[in-house]
Amino acid sequence: MKEAAGGKPDVIKAGHLEILVKDLERARRFYVDTLGFIVTESTPSSLYLRGLEERYHHSLVISKSDSSGVGHISFKVRDAESLKSVEKLVKGRGGYAKRVENKEKGQGPALMTRDPFGFPVEFYSEMDRADWMLQKYDRYRGAKVMRLDHFNIMLPDAAAAYEWYTKELGFVCTEATETEGARPALWAAWLRRKHTCHDIALTTGKGPRVHHAGFTVADRSSIMDCADLLASSGYLDRMERGPGRHGVSNAFFLYLRDPEGNRIELYTGDYLSADPDWVPIKWKLNDPQRQTFWGAPTPASWFNEAMLVRSPETGKQEKLTEPKIVDRPDYLLSAR
Repeated sequence: MKEAAGGKPDVIKAGHLEILVKDLERARRFYVDTLGFIVTESTPSSLYLRGLEERYHHSLVISKSDSSGVGHISFKVRDAESLKSVEKLVKGRGGYAKRVENKEKGQGPALMTRDPFGFPVEFYSEMDRADWMLQKYDRYRGAKVMRLDHFNIMLPDAAAAYEWYTKELGFVCTEATETEGARPALWAAWLRRKHTCHDIALTTGKGPRVHHAGFTVADRSSIMDCADLLASSGYLDRMERGPGRHGVSNAFFLYLRDPEGNRIELYTGDYLSADPDWVPIKWKLNDPQRQTFWGAPTPASWFNEAMLVRSPETGKQEKLTEPKIVDRPDYLLSAR
């Protein structure tokens, strides 16, 4: 797969996401005081957070809302021309695309879209710079979060989304899961723009829903230390899955649910995928090492629960649709 060129949008990476909470102060205690996210800016209704390695204003926005979930996911594009290309592309498919300014602190003009699969996806090219904290070791706290790495979304038709992201937005597939049988179908795909395992994972399931956002931490020790911290700080029940190692991506992980149920992943140790002739790694759906390389069981909540999204056009919760692939046991409606 070639990189985006010739008038197509030039997507750089997963940029940021907005998580919705009912209690902003409770969220601050979890994300800032415990996990150690850096506060770039705050308002009465939002927290703008970033990791130690990030040099831009925010990669995570926590916004006060009447219900929990995801406000939007966002990709950074190269320039204003790429914003125009995305707008033309989305509107050409009959979708919603609206230019927005001053919507988020620290961010330049952006394009808010409702993609063909019902997800609120924002694209932007400019964001204010922020202090680089990587070598300010006195600021290292909690999980030692470095940067946003990826999104994982659940949707009824992963194959259609694969076509959209690879052919229209220039993403490259690094790994994929296919169903069993003589005529396997695509079940999930890990797609990247930056040269790691993925910026977004597309997974078959009831949707549109966001399964999680993954944040890179310094190393495996950071995850283990954070687990100790959470267990001794009253957040034992917030650790949903792990620590463990994925088969897909090879990364070491720990999945957390914030006090309102929103899910993030602490993530480290994936690989470089810069070769232009990269051949996707394929997994079978029933391979026990696909989700957890060590074969450990996964809680049912991780398979069945995910964050709801709202339409950027109407502000109402998107209607959920069942997946198109049938004759699959419920426990296989996974995000990995």
